[in-house]
Amino acid sequence: MQTADDTEIRRGRKFEQVLDGARRIFMRDGFEGASVDDIAREAAVSKATLYAYFPDKRLLFTEICSEECRRHTEAAEAEMDPSAPAAEMLAFAARKFVTFMMSEFGRNMFRLVVAEGVRFPDLAQQFYEIGPGMIHRKLADYLREATAQGELQIEDFDLASAQFIQLSKAQLHEKLIFGLIDTISEAEIEATAKGAVEMFMARYGVKP
Repeated sequence: MQTADDTEIRRGRKFEQVLDGARRIFMRDGFEGASVDDIAREAAVSKATLYAYFPDKRLLFTEICSEECRRHTEAAEAEMDPSAPAAEMLAFAARKFVTFMMSEFGRNMFRLVVAEGVRFPDLAQQFYEIGPGMIHRKLADYLREATAQGELQIEDFDLASAQFIQLSKAQLHEKLIFGLIDTISEAEIEATAKGAVEMFMARYGVKP
């Protein structure tokens, strides 16, 4: 395959079919272990068709991550109420973030990238940019708007965004990394989101 820097994605009739098959193989075998033959077989396409869409395996992997992150982000944004108070918006963001992190795709992709990150640092960087990095940037943008509207008092928006993300996954992230949990209840998500918002607003909320 060619290098990812020299390629572009070509969409077509079997594009989604290729993505679905590759997603299952990557989750089963990891990035390094996923072979072109297995991906083509799982997607029920020829290797020529696979190469026509994705001349580079890394491009295929990042497209899968990008599509999934974009889908979850768009769904969340469609449910958002921009007029809601900051505390409500942050609680909503925390719930959505944890739900995605605990989804089958979120868990498997995170573990895969952690496992492959040392051998493929560029892959880890690309995953961060289209996944956690995108969430960080969007949250920082919202915090900037809320501060401009007088609901929050923040000077370092990047730091505040990172802090809220960490608060939103308190305890859950470590248990996920070590494989101590596979599911999480709605009550646990609500409790974690509530605690994150309370701590964040205690630090950055505008005092009466």
